[in-house]
Order: sequence, then C-alpha cells, then structure tokens
Amino acid sequence: MRIAIASDHAAVALKAELRDWLIEQGHEVADLGPETDARVDYPDYGYSLASVIADGTAQFGVALCGSGIGISMAVNRNAACRCALVSEPLSAALAREHNDANCIAMGARLTGPDMAKACLDAFLSTEFGGGRHAGRVEKLSNPSC
Repeated sequence: MRIAIASDHAAVALKAELRDWLIEQGHEVADLGPETDARVDYPDYGYSLASVIADGTAQFGVALCGSGIGISMAVNRNAACRCALVSEPLSAALAREHNDANCIAMGARLTGPDMAKACLDAFLSTEFGGGRHAGRVEKLSNPSC
C-alpha cells in the first residue's frame, strides 16, 4: 500500500518509528515531515497529508500530533478525506469497516508506539464493509445525497 505520514513537532519521534515500521511491513511510505522537533503548525501538515490523499498519491494517511485532535481536524477539512482519531485497535478497525476511513490520526502524548502500531495494523487490515454503510459514507463527501 502507498501510505503518507505527517505530524507536528510533538509527534516527530512517533512518526519516525511508525514510518520505519510501515516500511518493514512492506508498505511504500511518503514522509511529509517535519524532520525535527522544531515548533511547526499542525494544520500545515494536516493539509499536506489531505492533499496527497485527495489526489490519489497515497491510498491511506497517518496523521499525528500531540493529541491527534488538531491534525485530524485539519485533514478532515478536505472533502476527500475521512480521518478517524483513534487510540485503540477496535476504533481503528471500525473506522475502516463502517466509515471507510482513509486516514487515521493518533496523539503522540496519548498513544505509545506499541499501541499506535496495533491501531495501524487493525486499520490497514480491515476492509470497508459497504452495504448499509455506503450511503452514509457517501454523504460525508456529498451532503446533498
């Protein structure tokens, strides 16, 4: 899979660990930054991540900041993105199965590396269930449906 990953300064270390782990799992990963823990603004990185999801450069996105809240809000400003803030594997799996989430957000100050990997594994290994969920998901991008 082609996966893009981005963070703010609070999540640089977690981003690096997850990037390396995803590569070890055989995924193609685009690290959208930042490279250091120098202060940056999470919306800039969330918008960048959303852009590569919207244009099809990446199939899935991983958005990280201190809490995961701010960057998930930034990603979700793009109508092509469905970014779910998760902190454990069940929510990650349900985000894919019921909501066809194409991005996952986590907080580096709230979720440790092992739990973040478990969330990513659940997210990436779960397929969208379709069926009764499909119409609801369509309304997320097209409210007039």
